[in-house]
Amino acid sequence: MKWARGIENQRKADLGNGTFLNPILAGDHPDPSILKDGDDYYMTFSSFESVPGIHIWHSRDLVNWQPVVAALTRNIGSVWAPELCKHDGRFFVYIPARFPDYRSSYVIWADRIEGPWSDPVDLKLPAHIDPGHIVGEDGKRYLFLSGGDMVELTDDGMATVGEIKHVYDPWHYPENWIVESFSPEGPKVMRHGEYFYMITAVGGTSGPPTGHMVIVARSKSVHGPWEDDPANPIVRTASGAEKWWSRGHATLVEGPAGDWWMVYHGYENAYWTLGRQALLDPIEWTGDGWFRAKGGDLAAPLPKPAGGEAVPHGMALSDDFSTDKFGLQWSFYAPEAEEKSRLRRENGVLHMRAKGTAPSSCSPLTFVQGDQAYEITCEIDVDPGVTAGLIMFYDRELYAGVGFDKDRFVTHQYGIERGRPANPFGTKMHLRMTNAYNVLFFDSSADGVTWRRFDRHMEVSGYNQNVRNGFMMLRPGIYSAGNGEARFRNFTFRAL
Repeated sequence: MKWARGIENQRKADLGNGTFLNPILAGDHPDPSILKDGDDYYMTFSSFESVPGIHIWHSRDLVNWQPVVAALTRNIGSVWAPELCKHDGRFFVYIPARFPDYRSSYVIWADRIEGPWSDPVDLKLPAHIDPGHIVGEDGKRYLFLSGGDMVELTDDGMATVGEIKHVYDPWHYPENWIVESFSPEGPKVMRHGEYFYMITAVGGTSGPPTGHMVIVARSKSVHGPWEDDPANPIVRTASGAEKWWSRGHATLVEGPAGDWWMVYHGYENAYWTLGRQALLDPIEWTGDGWFRAKGGDLAAPLPKPAGGEAVPHGMALSDDFSTDKFGLQWSFYAPEAEEKSRLRRENGVLHMRAKGTAPSSCSPLTFVQGDQAYEITCEIDVDPGVTAGLIMFYDRELYAGVGFDKDRFVTHQYGIERGRPANPFGTKMHLRMTNAYNVLFFDSSADGVTWRRFDRHMEVSGYNQNVRNGFMMLRPGIYSAGNGEARFRNFTFRAL
């Protein structure tokens, strides 16, 4: 698997020779929802507990992508598969979200993709996830929902009309197939020719690598009846030996030259920790009005979509804290309403007010990255009552990393404190964290030149959804806990 290398040696799909190698967006970009708007493409993903969330990316060739904006700036709960669409010149994102004691779907809108985006409006849909927007043959707007259900929307798209209707019983795989669960979800509906096509995920998004799959049904009316594709499933990971596991949650999109493609997600073999990554698969339409995936198992380079132009791909993940990268790169985990007030940038220093007592209670600041191996360094100094450091964070109960206070290091492993050896550097040091193919190790230094290897190393491949649940990735980041503040300088990222 030979990817091209871009900013900070990060891997990228475009091989520069007219071909690309998946993923098109490496790292945690699950449940992709893609929109073609003239010559531009926009895509967004589930953001779960990370806020700001609903990051929108832009492309003109379907392979190279740039971040635009985080459209959701308020914590409305764990954000699951959204739907990005445009109607009558206005952009919408329909967002299922859940707190432990309340769940619903919401809508936000903007007249420009860059924003400003509206505050979320509650659609009062507590029993469904994964909305998919479509305008029916009657000119009315609808949301398709998990489980084969559908609800009408008002003309402005800001509320539902009437009762939820069940319109489709999803195709079921043979009983002897190895899957996580039936879980029909992610309905994406499009109109092509005389038919509406509903593309649905079944089989469970994690669990066995062979579980998740893409099925298709079509109808001449959004109200049905829906006819299943006799070739279902049209995408499925057939074996755990394949490069991409649990492939599913697909959307069709027309390419720049009029050919057709399918975007969906998958886990990378042996790298559950990177989350579900965005994959691009060519399709062709058949003479009988169905479509077929042509990319095989996506383990080999494929011809790029014809036409279009390449935007500079990705973004730098290093941060000298001279500009505000909050939202585009950095997000808090499950923040409170005024969480951002903990941050202050001044003269190339990020000041972070401490919170809680450990990474589990301090809402660490994390980001998505997409490489199998990388190195992070940062200069950190702390007030006497503060513990701060570098972290690999899955959720409040599963993380790993190293921090320090004025007297001691603190080792985090399995989401607990594992040791507190003496700290010879006092309140200020350089820390380096290396993730070498799911093996973590750490170095510390007084001057950033002479480094001392920390004596506890960690294997973290099990820090993932199939062990912990929650659907996230193992995100790198920084944290500050206790009383006072920590200061971070020259945060650097380099893929290895």
